[in-house]
Amino acid sequence: MDQPFTMSSLKRLAAMPDHTDVSLSPEERVRALSKLGCNITLNEDITPRRYFRFGVEMERMASVYLEEGNLENAFVLYNKFITLFVEKLPGHRDYQQCAVPEKQDIMKKLKDIAFPRTDELKKDLLKKYSAEYQEYMQDKNKCKTELVKKLEQQSLIEAEKKRIARIRQQQLEKEQFQFFEDQLKKQELARDQKIRDNSVSSEQTDGSTLSSCLSPHLNNTSSAALTNKNEASAGRSPPISRVVKPEATLSPAQSNLTEGLRSVVLPKDLCHKFLLLAEANTTHNEFTITHVIVPKQSAGPDYCDVENVEELFSVQDQHDLLTLGWIHTHPTQTAFLSSVDLHTHCSYQLMLPEAIAIVCSPKHNDTGVFRLTNAGMLEVSVCKKKGFHPHTKDPRLFNICKHVIGKDVKITVLDLR
Repeated sequence: MDQPFTMSSLKRLAAMPDHTDVSLSPEERVRALSKLGCNITLNEDITPRRYFRFGVEMERMASVYLEEGNLENAFVLYNKFITLFVEKLPGHRDYQQCAVPEKQDIMKKLKDIAFPRTDELKKDLLKKYSAEYQEYMQDKNKCKTELVKKLEQQSLIEAEKKRIARIRQQQLEKEQFQFFEDQLKKQELARDQKIRDNSVSSEQTDGSTLSSCLSPHLNNTSSAALTNKNEASAGRSPPISRVVKPEATLSPAQSNLTEGLRSVVLPKDLCHKFLLLAEANTTHNEFTITHVIVPKQSAGPDYCDVENVEELFSVQDQHDLLTLGWIHTHPTQTAFLSSVDLHTHCSYQLMLPEAIAIVCSPKHNDTGVFRLTNAGMLEVSVCKKKGFHPHTKDPRLFNICKHVIGKDVKITVLDLR
């Protein structure tokens, strides 16, 4: 060896096993330990007698490790013991001339203790490492399954986001179309009103002209009327009656007859009935909660985790439902949004700004309907912390919803547990 053996060096050598990688097969890990046991360099300047003395201490330390249940360190030291006195020390230049009592003792321990215990330790280590390797493979497969599941969930979430975006785009296009249609109607109404105004202005001008042509004389009324009738039947232009006032001559009924239009009767309750019929579409610019879905879940005193998200998404697609938020309980606390709730709701509100979080507090007989403020969305969306942790209190991160309206609407509860 390059340096003399000491107890500390023996412990340091035994404490450096390269066997902790559970991804290795049991045989590879045992071979790694065996290599540590073979890592001995003989120093010719150290007498064989000192090596024999070190061997006695080495065997004693290996026994202590074995009694403590430290199989790895015991296996390494027994291997070093065997390597030193079977392979290395016999090649020492003074080995043949060395005759010390410890030599016979070491040879006896090699045969009766070191070799048998090394074989037993190897079997025990292989058994132990096999169990660890099996557990590692199970964890690896579990992690792989969870990764695949997570990727599938992300894919489903992306699909849900696209579906929501598509619905919002369709809604926006519908609102834009309705706006353009209303604008066209307004333009048509304005044009019709302008035409009517021009027509009324024209009639008033004709009435003034006729008035200026009428004579103020009131005699010969009967003859004038008779002459008017006779001349009209003869196809000539009838003279204007000097008795009838122009306002009466151009009454609304006569004006309609002049334009060739027949009267239209408008029922008084037509508009009322139409508005009742159109009420559903007129007030359609809102979301209505129709279903509450209770997914499979695992929960404790202060947490609740959703399981089998694929089933939840499948039910939503089956019923063509849009996620409008979530509802949960605070069994012992008041109704508010905890730090975990803030992170949970942030994902809902990112997908749909109208999303709500309903918190029920049965102990305090209280229920709150909340959403994140703009400051809350900015802070929570970039927060990387997990579990319960403090957040800014000023400005407020959440408020009671002002866009929620309570109505008597039929609700369907789907319990997937």
